[in-house]
Amino acid sequence: QVQLVESGGGLVQAGGSLRLSCAASVRAFSTYTMGWFRQRPGKEREFVATMAWTNGETYYADSAKGRFTVSRHNANNMLYLQMNTLKPEDTAVYYCAASRATGQLTIRSDYPYWGQGTQVTVSS
Repeated sequence: QVQLVESGGGLVQAGGSLRLSCAASVRAFSTYTMGWFRQRPGKEREFVATMAWTNGETYYADSAKGRFTVSRHNANNMLYLQMNTLKPEDTAVYYCAASRATGQLTIRSDYPYWGQGTQVTVSS
């Protein structure tokens, strides 16, 4: 059983920063590839970032490159997403996801486990 709980969302002005956290209740967290997705208003859920469990390799959506950083603390079963230079178009519900698969997992169906999401609102 895998449970994921996101936190850290909120309201921030454009140009500001937020750090999202995802607490995982799972055995052997270090053996899960973890990802962040988001769903903007009226849009489909989209990939943001992922970190493979095998080698810690990260991969980002173009919209996140250079502004967002994904990291994890395996001893504490935590995943993070540091978001800098936020833009109004980053407004979305952000979800963390987990998978036992390896590689650059960028599509929803790659991940069988999901959190409930945390709202991020960026004002202009």
